[in-house]
Amino acid sequence: MPAAFAFDNIATLGLAAVVGLCVGSFLNVVIHRLPKMLERGWREQCADLAGETPADAPAYNLIVPRSQCPSCGHRIGALENIPVVSYLVLRGHCLACRAPISARYPVVELLAAFLSVAAVVRFGGLTPTALAACVFLWMLLALTLIDFDTQLLPDNLTLPLLWAGLLANVLGAAPIANLRDAVIGAIAGYLTLWLVYWLFKLIRGKEGMGYGDFKLLAALGAWLGWQMLPLIVLLSSVVGAAIGISLVVFKGRDHQTPLAFGPYLAIAGGIALFFGRSLIAIYLPA
Repeated sequence: MPAAFAFDNIATLGLAAVVGLCVGSFLNVVIHRLPKMLERGWREQCADLAGETPADAPAYNLIVPRSQCPSCGHRIGALENIPVVSYLVLRGHCLACRAPISARYPVVELLAAFLSVAAVVRFGGLTPTALAACVFLWMLLALTLIDFDTQLLPDNLTLPLLWAGLLANVLGAAPIANLRDAVIGAIAGYLTLWLVYWLFKLIRGKEGMGYGDFKLLAALGAWLGWQMLPLIVLLSSVVGAAIGISLVVFKGRDHQTPLAFGPYLAIAGGIALFFGRSLIAIYLPA
């Protein structure tokens, strides 16, 4: 267990919250732009394979162009980009044209701050393990929303998450697992959903999930160890069923419409990070 954390250390919690807010602001950029960057790259590859010259386009990445209002093109200044505060001051509207700004932006920032504080509290303060847990949670947050929006789990995030989990174990900063369990977890995580994918395809004649799900579960195994994988799969199925039924009942969603599975895996991974050992002890008492 980590050393007892001084809950009265307001400065530590404040620092974790501020860092989380800033990271959440950057995650909003990643969530919005990364799928567009990938789509642009795919189009260029298709044009190249077809022997065509890709059309010239202005630079578009996580840095440029500067953030701007999608309605009027107003460039977002530094004072308009302060996490949460700017949204409240502007009352959720663009400074120039007063078009509404999605409430998801401050929600993501607040979620990143909450997860950062929770990791610092759970893992004993500003420790390497707490920092590793924060990185893990931030990336899961980004993957959750990207998959929810686009049904994509980009290799640009899932593979670095997997390698970061193994590296954290090598450095002794992993929240739960050791290196041996992490390597087995990465292999078992990938193969588990890979087998489910092919069994479903053989039985139903269609794909039941994407390859990104395999890689995400492999990354969760690399961070948390193979022992957590049954719990993660169980939790993701329960969460997915609850949300899916809710969407059908309350939102009128067609039950035939496919749902992204990545968000449920990510949520289950976050639950396992904080409560995995306690939950396992309930159904596998020593």
